[in-house]
Amino acid sequence: MKLRCRTAHRWILVLLLFPSFLPSSLLADQIPLKRVVELALAHATGAAIAAADEQKAEASYRELRNSYIPQLATGAGLGYSYGFPLGLEGSAPSLFNLTAQSALLNPSLRDFVRQAQVEVAASKLKNKDQRNQVIQDTVLSYAELAKWEQRLVHLQESEPDAKQTEVAVQQRIKEGIDSELDGFRARLSAARVHLRIIEAQGAADVLRERLSKLTGLPANSIQTDPDSIPAAPAVADQHDSNDATNNPAVQAAVEHARAQYLHAQGEHRALWPSLDFAAQYALLSKFNNYQNYYIPAKPCTVASISVLCVANTFQQNNATFGVSIRFPLFNASQRARAQAADADALKASKQAEAAKNQASEEALRLQRSVTQMQAARDVARLEYEIAQKNTDAVKTRMDAGTANLHELDDARTQASEKFISLQDVTFELERAQTGLLRSTGDLEKWVLGR
Repeated sequence: MKLRCRTAHRWILVLLLFPSFLPSSLLADQIPLKRVVELALAHATGAAIAAADEQKAEASYRELRNSYIPQLATGAGLGYSYGFPLGLEGSAPSLFNLTAQSALLNPSLRDFVRQAQVEVAASKLKNKDQRNQVIQDTVLSYAELAKWEQRLVHLQESEPDAKQTEVAVQQRIKEGIDSELDGFRARLSAARVHLRIIEAQGAADVLRERLSKLTGLPANSIQTDPDSIPAAPAVADQHDSNDATNNPAVQAAVEHARAQYLHAQGEHRALWPSLDFAAQYALLSKFNNYQNYYIPAKPCTVASISVLCVANTFQQNNATFGVSIRFPLFNASQRARAQAADADALKASKQAEAAKNQASEEALRLQRSVTQMQAARDVARLEYEIAQKNTDAVKTRMDAGTANLHELDDARTQASEKFISLQDVTFELERAQTGLLRSTGDLEKWVLGR
């Protein structure tokens, strides 16, 4: 009775400790692709940098636009005066002063504000393109990890057969049925399976680490769900897939070229007249000798008539407001700056044209590559199915005694090779489809349904 209790306790302990000996990837829950992409967009450094650039562009736009709002400043210019009260930093010594200034009519500033507004639109497009880059990297890493996980399961299922074949061949060698060469071939088949298992495990670990950096999830908790990868739309349904007008990178380049044109126009209009508003109030002191130079008005007699003589008058409260008109007559430096801006605008325009042509060619290449890889996948699938049928046929012949163990091992090896080829071709097709979706601007909608 005591022996049975001890045995039962041992089995319970084994069952409790058994999960700790399993790989962590087998214990992790499957994470769908959509969730992984959402985490990558929220955690990836590239998306955060692009968002910061967008905020900077918006702040620059507000900085220029607010130039039309009067800027107020207050302070004091206290100081000792000897003789006539001279100015301190361009202002008279005062107990309190208030200044205000803003732009009223400035053609150059107006173009610079429009340029900043266009740059905001360009930064948003760059942010979208960076988001697409993060999505593409995440999708490809996820799909490749799914490939290696499936391959690892397939190889682990094949490894016992390879080892069993190796043991059987060694037994046949002892019995004198097979030669030493057959034994080396059996060992080679088992070694190849073991090598591919190690290769699959290493590739899966690297991809989990990459996804961990993208999403912030622990690497050992990432396990893919291949069924969560949505089917890519057919190439025939992607209208004008070689049209790059929907590509955010191309749109950003076009907007940047437009902004450079507005900048050049603003540099030229800096030579135009401008009109600014300015106002100032100052409370002057009585200890800066103002009263010695500005004498108050006092009564006086002129031709026996008592009148108030007008003289230089000092008063503490003083205010000035009006407009400042500027007529540029000659400014060689500004003219050269405008010519440099023209060159930058021309360069940006040609860069946008080159980006559009390159994106159009890349989209067409990806479209043709998708069509080609679809045909290659169909061929690889048929070859794998034929290899599977051949393996089943060899098993049937072995049961009938018309085939030997080596023929079965060769059939299994060939089927495994065809399975790996099918996986590789399928992943290359997914890579081409993902690139095509990004070039057409439909990648985020495909993954996230947005």
